[in-house]
Amino acid sequence: MRKFLLCTTLLLGVFVFGQQKSTGIVNLTTNVRANFLLDNVTQTVTLTLIGPNDRWFGLQFGSFTNVEGMLAGQDLIWWNNVTVIDSRFNGEGFSPTTDGINNWTLVSNTNNTPSPGLRTLICTRPLTTGDANDFQFNFNDTSIDIAWARCNSASYTLNNHGGANRGYAVDTPFTNLGTAVFEQDEVQVYPNPSHGNFQISAKQPIQKIVVYSLTGKQLQEITPNAENPNQVQVSNELAKGVYLLNIFGEGLNTWKKVIVE
Repeated sequence: MRKFLLCTTLLLGVFVFGQQKSTGIVNLTTNVRANFLLDNVTQTVTLTLIGPNDRWFGLQFGSFTNVEGMLAGQDLIWWNNVTVIDSRFNGEGFSPTTDGINNWTLVSNTNNTPSPGLRTLICTRPLTTGDANDFQFNFNDTSIDIAWARCNSASYTLNNHGGANRGYAVDTPFTNLGTAVFEQDEVQVYPNPSHGNFQISAKQPIQKIVVYSLTGKQLQEITPNAENPNQVQVSNELAKGVYLLNIFGEGLNTWKKVIVE
């Protein structure tokens, strides 16, 4: 009976952590892409936002009554060459207002040189923040409206960007990832099971790995070696047990399970 209960607990842990849905990478225009990932267990949204590395760029999101966006009160996040700014619109022709509380946490900022090249930002916030200035995500949502803009020249001062440097993607659908997120071939963990030393290999550069217990407690954060970001060697003192790895990269936000014997 004890062994049965242990197996049941592990299966439940895998199932619960699989409750995610994502827009996938949305190609908004040349050098501007975005991906929203909603997690029903942690009640968080992770935004991967990709744009030019030599100017500001921003994303409006929510449910639009005007597909071109920029209506007063709409939620906005933008990059100012230092961090991501949590803002809201005051209407077309007016500068947005920075929220009193920045509910977005910048997880990673990767400048993909040579310049001018791309910048990849990964940031998170709760699905619901309790802030009247923020769009409140609902895990049951089937789609989201997105509008984007970038500066038309190398500058981090908000200004008019011109029609060629703005656009929108309304009714962008969410896809339920279910438990398949653990089985994606783009990331491999081996040997698994291990004795605490294992390797994580990906088809694209890994930016960060966060290790969780099955109860959802964050245990540690691993930053890859810049010389070989596609392969990460993990040598640590994890106790025997089952752990969940949240692996981040450009267009990558996936989970893997690892067993330490």
